[in-house]
Amino acid sequence: MAKTHEFPEDRVHFTWAKDPEPVLTIQSEDTVLFKTQEVADNQFNKNSTSEDIAGLDLGRVYLLAGPVEVEGAEPGDALEVEIVDSKPGGWGWTAILPALGLLPEDFPNAYLKTFDLSNGEFIHFNERIKIPITPFLGTMGVSPKEAHGQAIMPPGIFGGNLDPRQLTVSTKLYLPVQVSGALFSCGDAHAAQGDGEVCVSAFECPMTATLKFRLIKGKRISAPQFLTKGALTPKVNHKGFYKTTGVVPGLMKCAQDAVRAMVNHLSESYGMEAKDAYLLSKLCVDLKISEIIDAEQYVVSAVLPLAVFDEETK
Repeated sequence: MAKTHEFPEDRVHFTWAKDPEPVLTIQSEDTVLFKTQEVADNQFNKNSTSEDIAGLDLGRVYLLAGPVEVEGAEPGDALEVEIVDSKPGGWGWTAILPALGLLPEDFPNAYLKTFDLSNGEFIHFNERIKIPITPFLGTMGVSPKEAHGQAIMPPGIFGGNLDPRQLTVSTKLYLPVQVSGALFSCGDAHAAQGDGEVCVSAFECPMTATLKFRLIKGKRISAPQFLTKGALTPKVNHKGFYKTTGVVPGLMKCAQDAVRAMVNHLSESYGMEAKDAYLLSKLCVDLKISEIIDAEQYVVSAVLPLAVFDEETK
């Protein structure tokens, strides 16, 4: 009979390894309740300011709850992870971190904003903008093959710091098992994020998440896959979208140009400071490849949901 387990809050790790000692062993079809800390290991709180970024210890960032061993899992199998429930804690933060992100030269200075999440439905970015809370775990993965103290970032075929904003309740994530037991870990919880996470941190927060695991024997997949039960962005689909683009050789340059154009649009149309427009782009703008086949002249679109505004776009 399937069981429900509670993962101990104090058991975390900061790197990937191929053969860590499992904290919890479960069977296929079991469910696990995780209570994850925010990604900076409580180095910030709801009263933190931009000055506190200077003291951030990056060695304590990206702590994960895990690993969880799934009995019978072997390389060549797939692990299905169903997001049964996810609830953010009462507060969260987002920031521009110097030298990181898509536009580090445009935004060289540290900038931190904290928000109250007790409303449970919206992040009130300012008096005119409210972003629907759509919680998900930014990092979910199995232990990588041959990993020895491997950094949590970047992601890989094992999963990890994937960050698709669609990994919300009812979505199923499929991970290719790399080592015996799978050894699953998770963390890096977000209350909201646009696809692209363009200035590194999303809306970081503590979270309680319930995940159900199912082992699929002999299902070989080359990299993570996921299945959603409905629209990709259901909470913002009702008011239309504004899109800016980058059109140059090179996908990274395209993405940078598209986001710069979006920052300019938000600043000019809504009277926002550029740094706030950059943060807003990270939290609710999706980057999409619109053209990749045309003689190495790429098009990347930055897509802004107008539903986050209380007023229509100008």
